[in-house]
Amino acid sequence: MSDDYDSPWKEVLERFFPAFLAWFFPAAHADVAWEHGYRFLDKELQKVVRDARLGRRWADKLVQVTTRDGQEDWLLVHIEVQGQREADFARRMFTYNYRLFDRYARPVVSLAVLGEGRGQTVGQFGYGRWGGETRFTFPVVCLQDYRDREAEMMQSANPFAVVVQAHLQAEATAGDPARRYQSKLQLIRSLYRRGWARQDILELFRVIDWLLQLPAALENQLWVEVQDHEEATQMRYVTSVERIGIQKGMEKGMEKGMEKGVEKGMESQRRMLLRQVRRQFGETVAEQSAPVLEQIQQLLVLEDLGEALFDCRDEQAWLARINAAARAQTDHPPPSSEMSL
Repeated sequence: MSDDYDSPWKEVLERFFPAFLAWFFPAAHADVAWEHGYRFLDKELQKVVRDARLGRRWADKLVQVTTRDGQEDWLLVHIEVQGQREADFARRMFTYNYRLFDRYARPVVSLAVLGEGRGQTVGQFGYGRWGGETRFTFPVVCLQDYRDREAEMMQSANPFAVVVQAHLQAEATAGDPARRYQSKLQLIRSLYRRGWARQDILELFRVIDWLLQLPAALENQLWVEVQDHEEATQMRYVTSVERIGIQKGMEKGMEKGMEKGVEKGMESQRRMLLRQVRRQFGETVAEQSAPVLEQIQQLLVLEDLGEALFDCRDEQAWLARINAAARAQTDHPPPSSEMSL
């Protein structure tokens, strides 16, 4: 499997931007007047880089913030988290910075997070001759420096502690699915004790799932263990988490032209539903539900039933719900193209 490191960073950076600064650049975070809000300037950034031959652009973000002294500053946040660092990285940062200043006449603070190297805290680029000199410096954080801070990250309430853990574990377990399985399971379990809002937890599930990809068999096994953990902690996120995993499996299957991926997704959904029914209404109702669920050949219907289960007051309401879903499919079968999605 091919690990993709940079894509999830783009999403999580925008969702948790204040937490990003607090984790990586605490001095900057302390100087921002967060009560005034902040604004992403994606269009402004694209205007200065879209025509430049600056190599691959990663999770670049330009953000307008207000500082404690009332000034409006622009922060250029550049994250390069995949592959080897390019030799001209500092020059590229300098080019971004001066192009923005030249176009908008605004001071720009450049910040960088790098996946490679250790111990670097400052990046710099410069040139000079005959007494003249141009020098550009910017703060740098190296993710490898967090390898010695595992205990701190596991206890932290900052979402980027989880993102860094997932990134480092993705690198450390490349080519070792069994070890990656254990790392991913431990990291997912840790989400339940950190006190985040439900939507934040689901967003971090998505990041972990993206960074720590597993073979299909291990992925299915992992989601069973996740549900067992949710039963023990009485936290019901499983339906949404399961949906994320199934949708990713569907996307991969579609890209590879593998229709069997959808069949496996539906079978996984049925197994999960039966486990939930067994927990809520007992073995007898689970046995009655199994043949009815086998008749349902639409993944979205099975997913909707997973949410409907928790709204059913008793076993009669549940059985009536799934029988109605099965009859509706018999009366109005989906087009063949929908069944193969």
